[in-house]
Amino acid sequence: MASRGSVIPLFIDQIKAGKPLTITDPEMTRFMMTLEDAVDLVLYAFENGKQGDLFVQKSPGATIHTLAKALLEMYGSDSEIKIIGTRHGEKVYETLVNREDMLKAEDMGNYYRIPADTRDLNYEQYFSEGNTKETLMEEYHSHNTHRLDVEGMKELLKKLPVIREDILKEANVVHYPV
Repeated sequence: MASRGSVIPLFIDQIKAGKPLTITDPEMTRFMMTLEDAVDLVLYAFENGKQGDLFVQKSPGATIHTLAKALLEMYGSDSEIKIIGTRHGEKVYETLVNREDMLKAEDMGNYYRIPADTRDLNYEQYFSEGNTKETLMEEYHSHNTHRLDVEGMKELLKKLPVIREDILKEANVVHYPV
């Protein structure tokens, strides 16, 4: 959230300029992860991982429309939301774990641990038998994770330094260094 490539700084700039918020598809979803969450993920993986493991944090998702509404409310803006249509190559949702990896993923509470693939190159065994579980397994993506509503999105946005600075500035709160 609010990193390079994030739409949050764009939305904030549009709000401050009194322009409409331009969104591509209101039902498009993205995972929401703060910098603090990302650091926690790295530390958790370092403490609990083995060589070759992949760790995926179970992050909440939100629609782009929910994100836009939350920011508008937080900034007290009456800017409109303008739907501009999906851009070339843009995904409707993000996938963090595909079906094949979900089969071997270990649920560790707030994270999935995906162990390294230890299969050998003897693929002959897969020509006569498949894995029926793989067909039934669902990917882990931003459409099927816990979905934030506007209030939940606002709570998460409050963790971002840029939002805290703007909201404090707007409230005319004087902050003295400790």
